[in-house]
Parts: sequence; structure tokens; C-alpha cells
Amino acid sequence: MDLAAEGWRNAFRIELRVQVLELASHGWPVFPGTYPSADGWVGRESSTDETGQGPLPVRRDWRELLSADADDVAGWWTTHPYSVLLATGEGIEAIEVNADLGRRAAIALRALATPTPIAATPHGRWYFFTEAGQRLSEELAAADGVRLHAAGSWLPLPPSTFPNGVLHWRVKPRLCGWRLPEPAHVQDALITGLHRLHGDRVLTATG
Repeated sequence: MDLAAEGWRNAFRIELRVQVLELASHGWPVFPGTYPSADGWVGRESSTDETGQGPLPVRRDWRELLSADADDVAGWWTTHPYSVLLATGEGIEAIEVNADLGRRAAIALRALATPTPIAATPHGRWYFFTEAGQRLSEELAAADGVRLHAAGSWLPLPPSTFPNGVLHWRVKPRLCGWRLPEPAHVQDALITGLHRLHGDRVLTATG
């Protein structure tokens, strides 16, 4: 047995449990997902034949897990380093964009003094978390690579791991006082970022 590797896995499971409990204690509906290993993504129920290249719910009936208490939530991460998945539409939604748009929108949000939890994946996707209850504007809905995670959807949260890195917070929820912004504020910032992104591309093409 590689004691160093085993020690790292144990430490990571502890860190996962700490962060999961913090999320759950602030009302974020989290549940376990598959995680990467040398054999691919593992941890899913053997009764399903679904596969994927990213984290998936470990159970088909994942919505049933959302009513679990804190002890159950902590127990899920006792023996396995499951990904941390968030059920959206349960008072919280997320807008997923590419990294180029994400960076420009984050700058716009800072200028608007609108604290917003933001997470980024190691493969260039950013998640902006908001209160639930608003559709994407027509401009954002038509933009390439923009997706709203609302009721019935889910997405991974830090510190979930991928084969090429770890999903991390760009802006941690605690830095926002665990308050979620109104969707309109974030969508305005994303539209501003979209315009800046298009402007930068025009300048690059003509310069």
C-alpha cells in the first residue's frame, strides 16, 4: 500500500465532508456524484448502465437524497471521495458560461459591487450562482455556450475532482455572506461581458 497516497485520499475525504457540511448547513442542496479513478468515473449504482465523461449522480433517484439530514449528508463522504453535486431550482440556480465570458462578467460584477459566488472547472467552464426564478434573457439564451441550470438540473461544486484538475471557487460563497444575488444583476453583468468579448474579438481581428 502506498501510505502517502492513502493519507492524501483520507485527507481529501475529510476536506470534502467539511465543505459539504458547510454547503448543506447554508441550505445548498448537495448530494454525491461519481468521481474519477484509474478505471474512469466510478461510484454509480450497478443497476444503471449510464456512463459519462464527467460527474453523474450516484443514484437514479437523486432527488430523494435532497431531504437527507446533516448526519446522512456527512455519511455519504465517509468512505468515498464522491463529487459534490448541487441540485438547482431548489432556491438556487446557476448560469454556466465559458471562461472568456466568465472573466469579463466577473469584472463587471465587481464594478457593480454585486458579490456573487462563482466556481470554475479545470476545463474552462464557469458557474455563476443566483437566486432562482428567472429565465435567461434572449441575448444570453442565443449566446454560444451559455446554459441556465434551473429546476431538475444539477452541476458539480468544489472541491470535486476531474482527471485534469479540481473544480475551484473563484468567489467563495462565504465571501458573499452566503447571500445569492438576484438573477437580473448577474445576467446584466454577463451581457456586459458578452459585449466586451465581442468587442475584443473585433479589435483583434482588425488590429
